[in-house]
Amino acid sequence: MNINIDYQTRTPIYEQIVKEIEKLVTLGILKPGDQILSIRELACTLSINPNTVKKAYDILESKKIIISKSTKGSFIADNVEEAKKEKVDSIIKEINKHIKELETLGLKKEEILKKLK
Repeated sequence: MNINIDYQTRTPIYEQIVKEIEKLVTLGILKPGDQILSIRELACTLSINPNTVKKAYDILESKKIIISKSTKGSFIADNVEEAKKEKVDSIIKEINKHIKELETLGLKKEEILKKLK
């Protein structure tokens, strides 16, 4: 599992970990049932505080991306496809909100699509 962290950005490290793991799942690099590094292992690998990794894992668990099994570790959830669908739906909803905002500024859908390309 290769997680890239940018220590120079203002984005909190725990958020970067969440986004990186979500990306690895979306790309199919991490598959349902795959075990991921323990909190301590990832913290050691990234040279960061274990509490930061714990926070990221807690978020991933609340999003149903991973599941934690006591004494066994953390794994990519079996229902990760459902979680990915929810993420896509959320992004589409956000895009539609911005399209409506652009329309209130007088742009037509054709203009918006042309600018997006």
